[in-house]
Amino acid sequence: MKVGIPKGTRDFSPQQVNKRNYIFNTIKEVFIKYGYQAIETPTMENLSTLTGKYGTEGDQLLFKVLNNGDFLGKADIQALDSRDSVNILPSISKRGLRYDLTVPFARYVVMYQNDLVFPFKRYQIQPVWRADRPQKGRYQEFYQCDVDVVGSNSLVYEAELAQIYDEVFGKLNLPVRIKINNRKILAGIAEVAGIPNQFMNMTVAIDKLDKIGIEGVKKELANRGLSSQAITQIEKILAVKNLEELKPFMDNSETGKKGIEEIEKVFQYLGDYQAANEIAFDITLARGLNYYTGCIFEVQALNIEMGSIGGGGRYDDLTGVFGLKDVSGVGISFGAERIYDAMEELSLFPEDDSKDLKLLFLSFDEQSHLYAFQQLIKVRAAGINAEIYPEPVKMKKQMKYANGRGAQFVSIIGSQEMESGQLSLKNMVTGEQEKMSIASIIDKLK
Repeated sequence: MKVGIPKGTRDFSPQQVNKRNYIFNTIKEVFIKYGYQAIETPTMENLSTLTGKYGTEGDQLLFKVLNNGDFLGKADIQALDSRDSVNILPSISKRGLRYDLTVPFARYVVMYQNDLVFPFKRYQIQPVWRADRPQKGRYQEFYQCDVDVVGSNSLVYEAELAQIYDEVFGKLNLPVRIKINNRKILAGIAEVAGIPNQFMNMTVAIDKLDKIGIEGVKKELANRGLSSQAITQIEKILAVKNLEELKPFMDNSETGKKGIEEIEKVFQYLGDYQAANEIAFDITLARGLNYYTGCIFEVQALNIEMGSIGGGGRYDDLTGVFGLKDVSGVGISFGAERIYDAMEELSLFPEDDSKDLKLLFLSFDEQSHLYAFQQLIKVRAAGINAEIYPEPVKMKKQMKYANGRGAQFVSIIGSQEMESGQLSLKNMVTGEQEKMSIASIIDKLK
């Protein structure tokens, strides 16, 4: 059998896991600082929960899970005979892997609404799955790090989320541009272009601007049935660089004016905040997901060719589809996999990893091996990452293991060290070697 893993997935070595945990822990630290609480939701959700929330293209990327047991036993025979994959699906699959963390969160809020204190602020760090075509920075299994607040319309939370983005990437030393727009502005563009009924067609095309350029967007808009006059108007508005330039275009759209007003309010809240990264209005930001209704965010890494590494926005009616009306929410997500790839490519991970093996004990014989294990107990009790080679074999073999494990220090123990209590400690990086008591070794390594 040829071993392997599914496309779009990855294995991670211990060193890679440590680096990923560095990212997760940095993000979690900021989430907690801003008052967000952790929850977790199941890997699988009912397909009825997931479908219809991400747009037509998003629904096509859902991983479906076959029903337990004889999944064909209750299959739609007519659909099966005609190979109709769309109509047979409801009869053979009722569950799917979660596409993101936001829709499951909305479902969670509805189910536990009587137990929550609103506004409810939560964070969630878990994997999601999308049947997308794998490419650089895009995987079929990946982690999202989400932070959301529901139960308030206040734009103070949009300002807070912009700060969270800024602070996390500042701590990671990853330069980014934090872009902000508003779906009401996009709706206003559709109105002034005379295509309010083709809003989703327009946003799906605009959302691809970074990938296909303005000419590609114009071509896609035309393919979606928009008139040349509408496309020309949209192109003019997408060239706008700031809110003041945009205002004259929105004179005849109350929705567009409201979107401008909301973004201005967010920047008022930010006020004199000294951002480590650029936080800027971007008219071309669309975010293709159906459920966004207000301010939207996207984060672009600088100095590297990479897709967005974060995004989110306001959703006024997401819980409404599950039966809980008039509960607004807003949230953002960090793309952990792309953040990892960007930091790896830019060599931004700290060289000194506290999770690496700090000390490895080596011994010459059975007696010194027993003695070394007693010293190991003391070192671990002091909170130092340490190991002992399992047998007193040839020293060359033990040293090879030390190099392979990347041990920072080794302590070689024989009869002389046992008698004197002065252990040999070797720095594996510099080669420096000295005699020290176990207490001194602990003080040095802590």
